[in-house]
Amino acid sequence: MNSQNINYHAGQAKAQTEEKASNLTDKASSAAQSTKESIQEEKASNMADKACCAGQAAKETVKEGGSQMQAKATRAMDSVKEATGMNK
Repeated sequence: MNSQNINYHAGQAKAQTEEKASNLTDKASSAAQSTKESIQEEKASNMADKACCAGQAAKETVKEGGSQMQAKATRAMDSVKEATGMNK
């Protein structure tokens, strides 16, 4: 083989190696991006779950507070009726 042939084959090998390296880099980048997106989706899902739980807890607290206020109002109304003699 002459040196021109050796240089040609070396150039071909280098080009193939660079192409394979580029493909592997692209695949690794895609895998990293996919992993990043999965993690972000998981975080978003967890945050949504937490928000839902907080909303539910707030709803229950407000409902409980409303029930307590209604009971107090009923007791107050009964006390006024008792004091004014209107409950007979």
